[in-house]
Parts: sequence; C-alpha cells; structure tokens
Amino acid sequence: MTDKQKTQIIKLRAAGYGYGKIAQQLGISVNTVKSFCRRKCVNEETASRSSLVLSGKVTRCENCGQEIHQVAKQKPRRFCSDACRNQWWNSHLGQVKRKAYYTLKCRHCGKVFQVYGDRERKYCSRECYLAERLKGGERHE
Repeated sequence: MTDKQKTQIIKLRAAGYGYGKIAQQLGISVNTVKSFCRRKCVNEETASRSSLVLSGKVTRCENCGQEIHQVAKQKPRRFCSDACRNQWWNSHLGQVKRKAYYTLKCRHCGKVFQVYGDRERKYCSRECYLAERLKGGERHE
C-alpha cells in the first residue's frame, strides 16, 4: 500500500465511507483497508481530526528520486522501498560503517589475520583448517 493510498483511506474514512466502499474505490482488498484502519485507529472521528496526517514534508528517494511523503512523528524515510534501499546500499559499499573487524591468530600456522564479523574463527584459511583437522600439516607456533 502506498502513502497516497493511506492518505486517501484516512480522507475517505473522515468523509464517512465504509471499508468496502474505500476498497472498491482504491482498488485494494477490503482486508487491507480494515487492517490499516485498525492498526492506525482510523475511524470517522479520528480521521476527521487525523493525528495520522502526513507531516506535509516531501522528500525524494535517494535511489530513484520518487517523492516520499513523510509521516509526522516518525523517523524520516530515505528510500521509497526495500528494493531501492538495497540497490542504493549495494552501489555505495564505501559508505557502510563496518565496525566488526577482529584481529586473530591462526591455530595452525600462527599467522595473525584480520576477519570481518566472526570473532570465533580459528583458522586463517581453508588449507590451515584442513591441515589441522587431518593432522597432516606442520604446526608452527
């Protein structure tokens, strides 16, 4: 459901429309309208004074440039969808703040190595892992 549909649901509820009429007019499922209204506590009275109204601030998606209507009292959205968010972050890997780098010592060869995200890692390479497991390699410490 888009932000535009959400605002239309709020406006139509304020005008006294029922779930079925709103669903038919917007071309979405009755259950979608019902669950939105129940989740956001939208009924005829609250919709008319609408504490759910969009803040009026419009920003643009950082990936595709589509307009995003920000919702009052919520964290501002940077992307219009998960697909845009994933696409943007995958193309801007240099801006990812990676904090989970660990410096470890290989159990087999004793080499000091750096790994991202797995502080429990024991070996610097698959070769060291296999050599240690099969006890076929020389051990350096």
